[in-house]
Amino acid sequence: MRIFPLPDCGDSALALASDFGFEENFCNALKVEEKKNHQNHIIAPREPPPVPPLPPRRSSSTPAAVLPPKDRPHPPSQGPSVVPVNKDQSGQREAMIKYQLVKKEKEFVDIQNFRLFTGTWNVNGQSPDSGLQSWLSCDPDPPDMYAIGFQELDLSTEAFFYLDSSKEQQWVEAVERSLHPKAKYSSIRQIRLVGMMLVIYAKKQHKSQIRDVAATSVGTGIMGKMGNKGGVAVRFVFHNTSFCFVNSHLAAHVEDFERRNQDYKDICARIIFQLPGHTPLSIVKHDVVIWLGDLNYRLFVYDASEVKALILKNELRKLQECDQLNVQRKKKRAFTDFEEGNINFIPTYKYDAKTDRWDSSGKCRVPAWCDRILWRGSGVKQLNYRSHMELQTSDHKPVSSLFSIGVKVPNDLRYKKVFEDIVRRMDRMENDFLPSLSLTRREFTFENVKFRQLRRERFHITNDGQVPCQFGFIPKLNDSQYCKPWLHADPCEGFLEPNETLEIFLEVYVSKDSVTMLNSGEDSIEDILVLHLDRGKDYFITIGGNYLPSCFGTSLDTLCRMKKPIREIPITKLIDLGEESFLEKEKSRVNHLLMDSAEMEDKPLKIPKEVWLLVDHLFTKACQQEDLFQTPAMQNELQDIIDCLDTSIPDKIPGSNHAVAEALLVFLDALPEPVVCYELYQRCLDCSHDSRQCRQQISLLPRSHRNVFRYLMAFLRELLKYSDQNNLTASLIATLFGTLLIRPPPNLIGRQNQQDRQRATDFILGFLMGGDEE
Repeated sequence: MRIFPLPDCGDSALALASDFGFEENFCNALKVEEKKNHQNHIIAPREPPPVPPLPPRRSSSTPAAVLPPKDRPHPPSQGPSVVPVNKDQSGQREAMIKYQLVKKEKEFVDIQNFRLFTGTWNVNGQSPDSGLQSWLSCDPDPPDMYAIGFQELDLSTEAFFYLDSSKEQQWVEAVERSLHPKAKYSSIRQIRLVGMMLVIYAKKQHKSQIRDVAATSVGTGIMGKMGNKGGVAVRFVFHNTSFCFVNSHLAAHVEDFERRNQDYKDICARIIFQLPGHTPLSIVKHDVVIWLGDLNYRLFVYDASEVKALILKNELRKLQECDQLNVQRKKKRAFTDFEEGNINFIPTYKYDAKTDRWDSSGKCRVPAWCDRILWRGSGVKQLNYRSHMELQTSDHKPVSSLFSIGVKVPNDLRYKKVFEDIVRRMDRMENDFLPSLSLTRREFTFENVKFRQLRRERFHITNDGQVPCQFGFIPKLNDSQYCKPWLHADPCEGFLEPNETLEIFLEVYVSKDSVTMLNSGEDSIEDILVLHLDRGKDYFITIGGNYLPSCFGTSLDTLCRMKKPIREIPITKLIDLGEESFLEKEKSRVNHLLMDSAEMEDKPLKIPKEVWLLVDHLFTKACQQEDLFQTPAMQNELQDIIDCLDTSIPDKIPGSNHAVAEALLVFLDALPEPVVCYELYQRCLDCSHDSRQCRQQISLLPRSHRNVFRYLMAFLRELLKYSDQNNLTASLIATLFGTLLIRPPPNLIGRQNQQDRQRATDFILGFLMGGDEE
């Protein structure tokens, strides 16, 4: 059976359509859709999904409360949304006391200055080959704390998928040998995601004053599955000041500054710290934030010789006017609320490894300040900002910054007085007044909600009573969560002083976890939120709207039975089509079709038209695309592709090759039943070492799943013929597609281990290397 059309052949699409059973309908649909397709080719650019705005620096974080040393519980390190809403009465009272202590913190803290050393280095996959003292111990006095970030710690293909790295311990040991010799340090936290690693150290005498330590990471590589780009972060409270450190490696390539902006926003939105007894904490909800890493912003000057000439003349200021990060900050596209010191050192990228010579390779990279350190917060003073040219391990030079930071240190005697005053005041007011709220809106309508498209509405609540109040959204009767999975309130709980007003955002976002129920009509954009007021009444907020079905999140069997775009199909027929599982339909050969006989043949398509359209585009236009399936899409392009497939049968898919590649991955990831069905998951893992048994398992798949699997394998084998151009390897493809095609059943997701993931990779690898004789 011929799988792919020949490139540059006018009849290629028709030939392949014939092979997969939708020749006549496909041709007719193309004619009917001709005018629509013309419009689809000219799609207005859309802004990427909005990211929650950064709050003003002074009000972004509220001081942490501190109790006397002997009875001091771990207080909240942030403002209203940080203190959890406790359900029992004693817990509610304790939370309210903590909140009041936050408000009065200035009355019992003193500011003391501490020195923080921060460093960043992209080590280009190298192992340490020299001491790091000239970088980490370059000051005469030892710092109180270190925050050191690395990028490209490991460049192996397998590491892209979160696997262990032998180089992690090598670099940790090199760091610990090079910390300042005049002080003793303790490790506070270490975290790594593929090549990004962040390590935090503090003087031993400070360790007892550090609490609420947490770490998390976010991959911004394709689909968020490849962690070669993204960020790692550590947060903690030192005395009474909350710190957050972010080490990131953003998208590469000179022209991709908008993708770097997107990575920044993605990290801001997705880095969330989960602490017991606290509501989730984002990056900006800290007193001090230090952001370091290979941010990869280049220069808007593309002639390397011109840049080098300006460097020789020491005209760095002129070059910095063309620095992409500086330009994007001025335009408020990224790092808007952050500060950066004056750069008085030459660019730190790109050098010939082991030398101080600029890149002499064929690509002759333009020098750039890729490696940066920025900060936000009050009481932060930068003492120096420098590069370290003497270290020649990598094609980047390390960068460091020394800060003096004013830290809030509690005075126990003053604290005790404030604490007792709060308790007495609360006792008096609780006896005299009941809390009360007013809401600006109680009904919300979200029209035309789409898959993966964030929608936001807002309203305000005001404490119109006489006493501080504690609020929170609570689950309805018999529910475990306060809202449906596609809905979120931010903040979902907190405190308000009398006459204080707070803005609350309601966000609707249909992810792969909720799309199938909405597509099938089993769920709808309807919910009721219950806003509970401690010692007060409940307020009910009504959510309504409509959802536009998507082929993403629809089963392969259902898609094979529809030959029109999903948006043109009545929801009642979608519901009818989804009543039986595709396995049952395959076994019973039920001929209940979406369309009547005048509109479509009884025989279903062999593969969904959406899969064919995506793969055909990649086969004809992207086989030689550099870093295919390794470069994330711009989100607006990805949304355009989803809309296009949901509303038409296009003869051309909009967007870049990278966007089409990611759309295919998102499609596979959103399937309610993976290509290799759940019931065959364990058997496929068990036989991954035996190619004959692997083929036998594929032959047991339902027809639509079997055809899609074989079609994808044929396409991926074709891609590997162009590995010199697209930089793909069989191992990389097998690892990426193994996680999508062979997914564990929902009840086994938490129990999947590295051996299971490797066996899924081996299963796919067998088909890539050995072919499919059937």
